[in-house]
Amino acid sequence: MKKLLVITTLSLAALSAQAKDIVDTAAAAGQFKTLAAALTAAGLVDTLKGKGPFTVFAPTDAAFAKIPKADLDALLADKAKLSAVLTYHVVGAKVMAKDVKAGKVKTVQGSELTIATTGGVMVDGAKVTATDIVADNGVIHVIDTVVLPRM
Repeated sequence: MKKLLVITTLSLAALSAQAKDIVDTAAAAGQFKTLAAALTAAGLVDTLKGKGPFTVFAPTDAAFAKIPKADLDALLADKAKLSAVLTYHVVGAKVMAKDVKAGKVKTVQGSELTIATTGGVMVDGAKVTATDIVADNGVIHVIDTVVLPRM
């Protein structure tokens, strides 16, 4: 009987540990430190902790490292532009990898991302390197490049 109680307690703890929003899920992954800092600088943390659902095409730290340091510093200092760039990576719906189709998809920023599915999934030329990282308010798909809206 004690073993059953322990297993049940561990299962409940595991379930509650998995119930994280987009921001907490990204932070726990460890490869999105720059994205987390950018979300904070842009004032978007509370938004992505909200109800959702969201699909986030999340650039890794390596993706942000492709941007020249001076350009990245300037972007991080410009809250309006940073917010536009970050919300361009977010779709206001939960789209799992199996449901992705080639074409245009409207972002929270207001512009459209172009999705290509030939030879892997590409988002505005950025390669999707991992999919279906599920959060309780959406899903994260990892991309290898920061995508920029036309401004």
